[in-house]
Amino acid sequence: MNFDFSEDQKQLKHVVNRLLADNCAVSVVRSAMEKDDGVDWALWETMAGIGLMGTNIPEAYGGSGFGYLELCVVAEEFGRALAPVPFASSVYQFAEYLVQGGTETQKSDLLPQVAAGQLVGTVVLDGGRGHGGAPMSFANGRLSGASPIVVDGGCASWAIVRALDTRSDQDGLFLVNLTAPGVTRTQVQLFDRMHKGVRLELSSAEAEPLAVSGLLDHVRDATAVLLAFEQVGGAERCIDMATDYTRQRFAFGRPVGSFQAIKHMLANMFITATLARSNAYYGAWALATDSDELPVAAATARVSATYAFQECAMNNIQAHGGIGFTWDIDCHLYYRRSNFLAIALGGLSDWEIALVDRLSARPHSI
Repeated sequence: MNFDFSEDQKQLKHVVNRLLADNCAVSVVRSAMEKDDGVDWALWETMAGIGLMGTNIPEAYGGSGFGYLELCVVAEEFGRALAPVPFASSVYQFAEYLVQGGTETQKSDLLPQVAAGQLVGTVVLDGGRGHGGAPMSFANGRLSGASPIVVDGGCASWAIVRALDTRSDQDGLFLVNLTAPGVTRTQVQLFDRMHKGVRLELSSAEAEPLAVSGLLDHVRDATAVLLAFEQVGGAERCIDMATDYTRQRFAFGRPVGSFQAIKHMLANMFITATLARSNAYYGAWALATDSDELPVAAATARVSATYAFQECAMNNIQAHGGIGFTWDIDCHLYYRRSNFLAIALGGLSDWEIALVDRLSARPHSI
């Protein structure tokens, strides 16, 4: 049995790697950080030109018609390069909710725009609950409520919002145009300055329900697997940075990488990243085959990759010594991203609890 990606998928990985090497230097990332929307639109257009935004969108809706495995290899390269684009919000989540649960009209109208890079989407899944916002509610074709942090909400023109449907007194998913009347967005500062957040307030904003609302668990698990690949890519880049620096930096007449303590630290970084990659592959397999294992595989990948990226990002700073967290050195960019991704889809403790619960729910055999 072959647990590796195919040659075509590896070729796609190489193409994306080269595209980002040519168009997403650290200087591009730093420049995007200073923009109000945090996006390098030239890179976004280049990505659209080779169909990356449509990777998992069916050809009938203007997509490339590939699948989850191809999206996984793309995600890893984005994580490695810290690409300053709203790819995860638009493609992993917004487009996936539409593909899985949108009406035919919604899919026909919006998915081709996502695939072409003409539409940026985001999601609002907390519904304002428990975060100081007014809970989102849907009544008479309109949404009202607030959410304190919406990632990529400043550059997005559409959102899928989780809200209480007053008709059924149940949560549902609703599509809302963020450029329409009744929508107010106020920028908020995030720890990861490469992502921009907004406080979103809806006041009788026109909205329409998706055809299928019971998608939260499936799309959340799919997103967890894809973010795990981003985290693996980021972790491995941290290892490369730490290794290169400790080979070049000398102390007491020898490279600091030759000291046993540094060797042990680098070895531990490699072990955690390798384990995370193995678990990410498990998640990719479960996602691509629509396996019943997906809930466990997604939680496993999420937990393992979160640990790996945070440990590798932190130790990368340690390997660089006192200058590691200064603004001029790039280590802090990965440290910020590792912490952002650790909570982007629910905190680590939430996923650890979910993993235990999902394993416990499995039928036991002796």
